[in-house]
Amino acid sequence: MAGHSQFKNIMYRKGAQDAKRAKIFAKHIREITVACKEGAPDPDMNPRLRNAIAAAKADNMPKDNIARAIKKAAGGGDDTNYDEIRYEGYGPGGVAMIVEALTDNRNRTAAEVRAAFSRHGGNLAETGSVSFMFERIGLIHFKDDVADADTMFEAALEAGAVDVETHEDGHTVTCAPDDLGAVRESLEKQFGDPDRAQLDWKPQNTVVIDEQAAGTLIKLMDVLEDNDDVQRVAANFDIPEDVMERLSV
Repeated sequence: MAGHSQFKNIMYRKGAQDAKRAKIFAKHIREITVACKEGAPDPDMNPRLRNAIAAAKADNMPKDNIARAIKKAAGGGDDTNYDEIRYEGYGPGGVAMIVEALTDNRNRTAAEVRAAFSRHGGNLAETGSVSFMFERIGLIHFKDDVADADTMFEAALEAGAVDVETHEDGHTVTCAPDDLGAVRESLEKQFGDPDRAQLDWKPQNTVVIDEQAAGTLIKLMDVLEDNDDVQRVAANFDIPEDVMERLSV
């Protein structure tokens, strides 16, 4: 299992996260709120809001919940101001990690993220210390039943994407960050709404880790993603299949 995309990280822990549905919805509401405040409440006029809605739908967030979040943010019903912060550091086995957060209390979030790293064999580092190991990309994911691999590949390249990877869990389309909106809109016309459409971090290289480091790393990522302020976690790990099988037992 390679940790090169947040979507893969989410899919790996999907079963565990289903039990935390309320917390997941709260994260989506926070992203929707920020998107509305920085742009129009109309997703057709606000790419970030459109991406936030797509992500919420992918996690089965009810339409009524999404509509209420937009209405509250647009109507001034939520006066909380969130700061966007990126933390960088190293996890077990020397894995480079990027943590993106939306927080109304920088000191609290920094302390909690730092504690999570230190308790699980990692350490935070200065901003920029690991991000150079990653490439900023636009990521769009569709379920596997919307098209076959060749059809998706041709459509994605025509739309301006850089690459397409087809796996058993679907099609992952990558593009330049500035092209995310245009590529997503083009593909939506052919295949409908994607599961995910977001900016992501893709590592230039991955680090192969052993069973002990993998077990601790997964715990660290679970703790981070369980934090209310953390929106995304990206890491450059690669866990061999045999290790994954033993960890799953």
